[in-house]
Amino acid sequence: MVRYLQKRLLLAIPTIMLTSIVVFLMLYLIPGDPASIYLGDKTATPERLAEMRHIMGLDRPLYVQYGDFVWKALHGDLGRSLQTGQPVSKEIRDRLPNTAALAIAAMALAIVVGVGLGILSGLNRNSWLDTVSMSVALVGVSVPIFWLALLLIMLFAVRLQWFPATSQPGLRGLVLPAVSLALLSAATLARLVRSSILEVLQQEYLTTARAKGLRRAAVVLRHAIPNALIPVITVIGLQFGSLLSGAVITETVFARPGLGKLVVDSIQNKDFPVVQGVILVLATIYVVINLLVDVAYAVIDPRIRLR
Repeated sequence: MVRYLQKRLLLAIPTIMLTSIVVFLMLYLIPGDPASIYLGDKTATPERLAEMRHIMGLDRPLYVQYGDFVWKALHGDLGRSLQTGQPVSKEIRDRLPNTAALAIAAMALAIVVGVGLGILSGLNRNSWLDTVSMSVALVGVSVPIFWLALLLIMLFAVRLQWFPATSQPGLRGLVLPAVSLALLSAATLARLVRSSILEVLQQEYLTTARAKGLRRAAVVLRHAIPNALIPVITVIGLQFGSLLSGAVITETVFARPGLGKLVVDSIQNKDFPVVQGVILVLATIYVVINLLVDVAYAVIDPRIRLR
């Protein structure tokens, strides 16, 4: 197990380093000069602009700037916002709980709905339950997140007035954003679980179990479902990462003060340090989640450790 973890870590570290390089180069790939943006409407004479570039370290060689960027990031310093002057790490820290709550709520809802529909569909193949479940999954895959979010607002916030149209503190303000964000992941999980259930039910060891006289419920609960859900764990990790990216759209539609809305506002304001910091944090979280998924996969299926 230790050797397996070492291999996973050795793969995760280069991924994070490559991400940091891409994020750092964003500063030079995006049009605009951070120094002139920071000065704004002030008198930006060439001398003042050169002074500001020196203060921001933009006149140093590129590799020196990258080394300084990585060193500060390792110590929790992601720079300062060009708009507010606040540390980027503080702005991320203030917004991260809202995004985490939304992603966790959406993932929990997606797992309950997706796995539940997938199991029902797989165990009742070609029945009306199978048809309804896969129809719901098809709708979930086809409907864009922003369009579903607007429909939910129109129905449950404007007409029925059950939930607020914009995100508010508390559970009521989390329901509509979580539902709109969870539908796509739930549909993906439902289709995967159904396929996995159907594949496992055809295995010879289940035929042997039924031949020995085990009840269908025992065969399904003890053997079929646990083995069918093993591949789903990996997909759950990937889906959680997609929820973080989907939060950008959801938080913008529902005006939820999370990392997604922060990065959209920062892009509009050309606040490069904030954009860099948010993307780096989200990418690191995504890598860590996939590392945890690999560990969980190895714990459930010991054969993975031998690879």
